[in-house]
Amino acid sequence: MSTEKAAESSGRTAWDPWILLSVLALLGLGLVMVLSASAVMAERAYGDEYYFFRRQAIYAFIGLGAMFAASRVPMALIYRTVYVWLMLAFILLALTLTPLGASVSGASRWLRIGPMTLQPLEPAKVALVLYLAYFFSHKQEKVKTFSVGFFPPVVVTGVMAGMLALQPDFGGAVFVTALFVMLSLVGGARLIYLLCSLVLCFGAGTLMILQSPYRLQRWLGFLHPFQNAQDIGYQIVQSLYGLGAGGIFGQGLGSGRQKLFFLPEAHTDFILAVLGEELGFIGLSFVFICLGVFMIRSFVIALQHSRLQDRFTAFGLSLVLILGALLNMAVVLGAVPPKGLPMPFISYGGSNLLMMCICAGLIMNISKRRGFIE
Repeated sequence: MSTEKAAESSGRTAWDPWILLSVLALLGLGLVMVLSASAVMAERAYGDEYYFFRRQAIYAFIGLGAMFAASRVPMALIYRTVYVWLMLAFILLALTLTPLGASVSGASRWLRIGPMTLQPLEPAKVALVLYLAYFFSHKQEKVKTFSVGFFPPVVVTGVMAGMLALQPDFGGAVFVTALFVMLSLVGGARLIYLLCSLVLCFGAGTLMILQSPYRLQRWLGFLHPFQNAQDIGYQIVQSLYGLGAGGIFGQGLGSGRQKLFFLPEAHTDFILAVLGEELGFIGLSFVFICLGVFMIRSFVIALQHSRLQDRFTAFGLSLVLILGALLNMAVVLGAVPPKGLPMPFISYGGSNLLMMCICAGLIMNISKRRGFIE
């Protein structure tokens, strides 16, 4: 019997229950909040107050199926096809730059597939994590060298970030760069290489902001939202009003006012502001606790694993979810400029929900293999 098969025969067979419970809790709360935040808008736009809720329920059902499938597929198969997933991500990103891309508000970030749309950024995040985990786990003996241990992932991440910037999706480019930096740190890359890369990224980002009036306006609106409360600071101001009105216990589920066409994107990017208004500090604390449980258990799974690739993969997949949640919270609180990043498991949208479920499923899969000896 091979070492891996012997490990599988004596290893864990059950998922980590805390990962599963935290995901189910967030999914359930998300369905409730999508119904509350979108009913008025759906009634006006489609004559059906349950329009968005029904679609989100379908997304959740598909996502749960994908999560349980991802928790059972052999990880060896996922690892053997890392470059397939990476190439597929590049193809999807490239298609957004063709006439097949669906343009919304001047940005071509989606692909229309029949009655549904796919945002390629979401699967690209997961594909990048799988590639970086594979690369750093297999190049440990050369990870301190530039040409072999650092340059290849820089090129892959740079091309992906460049394709996102062309859509344009500046926030998406920043997100994949952050994934690269975090995984490079745990992967053992030299700090001097990372610092030089960050300086170059900061310079490129600053140049992109200064050369784009739209991005510059967003940045100025973020710095002084109340001075531009009826213009570029409108979203942040309305979000803060909603959070402030919630208090400790909230206005009551369904009783929020900001979703009555005061707060744009109330059921997507800014759903956390609606949740804070209606369920207050208690409701927000429940979200933070669930995310905290997910993060802690994911990190514990990564730390307790002996296989480097499993360890890096679990860590990277948890980053996809946690970084997304932290950035969404920062936008809603006015700590960073507005960016179209949904709150994982809670915001309306199929692409993000599906990929977050797959991330959770893969982490659950790795949790069954914890403690194996290579």
